[in-house]
Amino acid sequence: MQTSFKRILVTGGAGFLGSHLCDRLVEQGHDVVCLDNFYTSQKSNIAHLLGKSNFELVRHDVVHPIFLEVDEIYNMACPASPPHYQYNPVKTMKTSVVGAINILGLAKRVRAKVLQASTSEVYGEPQEHPQTEAYWGNVNPIGIRSCYDEGKRAAETLFFDYYRQNKVNVRVIRIFNTYGPRMHPYDGRVVSNFIVQALGGKDITIYGDGSQTRSFCYVDDLINGIMGMMNGPDDFVGPVNLGNPGEFTMLELAQLVLELTNSKSKIVHLPRPADDPSQRRPNIELAKSKLNWEPKVSLRDGLKKTIEYFASIDLRNYRKPTGGK
Repeated sequence: MQTSFKRILVTGGAGFLGSHLCDRLVEQGHDVVCLDNFYTSQKSNIAHLLGKSNFELVRHDVVHPIFLEVDEIYNMACPASPPHYQYNPVKTMKTSVVGAINILGLAKRVRAKVLQASTSEVYGEPQEHPQTEAYWGNVNPIGIRSCYDEGKRAAETLFFDYYRQNKVNVRVIRIFNTYGPRMHPYDGRVVSNFIVQALGGKDITIYGDGSQTRSFCYVDDLINGIMGMMNGPDDFVGPVNLGNPGEFTMLELAQLVLELTNSKSKIVHLPRPADDPSQRRPNIELAKSKLNWEPKVSLRDGLKKTIEYFASIDLRNYRKPTGGK
């Protein structure tokens, strides 16, 4: 039974993952401060929370310092889809690096526990498969994805330096592909792309031959892992992989979306983007042993819920990717 209520800051709290995290924390009775600049997120994601007495929305950019009294911080702020983070790569790097410095400075001042939402992108084009936390990665430092990959790598460095030098109570998670309700329909990620195209009767676009693989974790499972890490033992700071170890090719995913939507869309192939990883799959043995966590929702079941969500929204209420046409 919950007995300890905390004041918790969620940066990027109006985003896809951040809003689900805010939901769960508000439901548990914590005093939640949602911080977001709405660069890529939607206010509709947290509109249902605005009337709650234990929820507060602050419009702010983590690139600028903020002064609050909090017990815990979930640092979720950063554009996470290629069209968004590549549109303004300098801004993306600033959000990851300067944002981490500001959030760690806040955590140091108020002695808050702070969790960094890092990413599987720190592994780059992996030469180890599946990826364990001990793998250092194979990242292009000057490519079009580098602003995100290297920004998140630098943020991890900062978190561990603040942990060692300043004794800040940190946690670092590496999030693999996640999907579910509240994904932005135009975020350019493969699940949202395929579903929006299938529901609209448009061609399903696969980049390359479709043999590249990804793992897909349903959002509810991921939030369980994130909160499990924050509330886990203080002697385990990570990094820890959070994702679903089930591995699917892009072609398999496209065919499943077509089946579940009863769509007559055709699959077409386009040139593959630069630095697009061939394989991505987490080794989650560490999460299993340290957090007693593993995903429960199958891809088929998770896609059904995600398709229901996309079928229920009006695409006219969503902006296309920043800089898109």
